[in-house]
Amino acid sequence: MPKIKIKEAVIVEGKYDKIRLDSLIDGLILTTDGFGIFKDKEKMALLRHLAETRGLLILTDSDGAGFVIRNHLKACIAPQYIRHAYIPDVFGKERRKTAYSKEGKLGVEGMTTEVLVEALRRAGISCETSGDDVSSDEPHTKITRADFYRAGLSGGPNSAAKRAALLAALGLPARMTANALLGVINDYMTWEAFCEFVLRHSDNDGNN
Repeated sequence: MPKIKIKEAVIVEGKYDKIRLDSLIDGLILTTDGFGIFKDKEKMALLRHLAETRGLLILTDSDGAGFVIRNHLKACIAPQYIRHAYIPDVFGKERRKTAYSKEGKLGVEGMTTEVLVEALRRAGISCETSGDDVSSDEPHTKITRADFYRAGLSGGPNSAAKRAALLAALGLPARMTANALLGVINDYMTWEAFCEFVLRHSDNDGNN
């Protein structure tokens, strides 16, 4: 398939993630060098500049370390300049490795092309090529915390289980908090689609 030309700078954890994305993306890809970004003031300054001038797309692994890095970037860069792409929890081991990771999950480098392209599409990237438009910049009614509460996704005895079902259905990592999910869900679906999803799953619950 032709490479996807991305306006935003893409930030991943390590060099093997970068190598994997290089085969799919025509654009700027940078690495955090794992936790190295925590002490690299020059690279963080560069990321802030890139975020403000062209936007930043964060794509880290779905394990705990990946979320620590993602949250650090979120704390250092204004949210209006960031898009988030998430890979699902897929258990396995990359071919180059001799042992499984601590949590046994595949990282960005181990994802299939289909999974990565879908993650980019859901993130609403600014695509500059012709063909399939993977951007999603059209305004729509925002899904709110009140919507989450009414749907039983927060504040209820079964909220955690319902969020887990939503995360699994959308192919999102299980570690995502309710607040993070709310932010992502607005990029992933419209308010109408969210309502349909909740209704469908409520019906399924009732049939069990």
